[in-house]
Amino acid sequence: MANLITGLRIPLSVALLFCPAFSPSFFAVYLAAGLSDMIDGAVARKTNTASAFGSRLDTAADFVFVAVCLIKLLPAMHIPIWLYVWTGIIAAIKTINLISGFICRKKFVAIHMAMNKAAGVLLFILPLALCFAELKYPAILVCTAATFAAVQEGHLIRTGQVD
Repeated sequence: MANLITGLRIPLSVALLFCPAFSPSFFAVYLAAGLSDMIDGAVARKTNTASAFGSRLDTAADFVFVAVCLIKLLPAMHIPIWLYVWTGIIAAIKTINLISGFICRKKFVAIHMAMNKAAGVLLFILPLALCFAELKYPAILVCTAATFAAVQEGHLIRTGQVD
């Protein structure tokens, strides 16, 4: 059941390609895809069906969802240079964390900590917030949370506080 929910995110993501950005249909499909991401892991844990395949499928579904959202939303938004720079800095920190984790652990390390999850939720809410606020306000909130999460993750990796 969990893998079915996860797998549903892929066709929902593809369906977003056919919805005008920021339209009611876009938001309906966007929310359905997001909901599938929020409940698939809980269902897998509750039914004792968590698996390596499910984890890989979730990663693939997340990748498709994010890629489609970028394809649809970036052209529809005016993004200031400072936001690209800040996003690049966060990506650089996350890349350093990935490399550090590999050097320290001889494998890629992904930490599922509260701040990473909070940053992810804020990022998911960002397109919805644009209906009510100018981009810079929710973007500052998301980038602040993501920066803090990336720095915290790096600290935990480099101090050996991950399992």
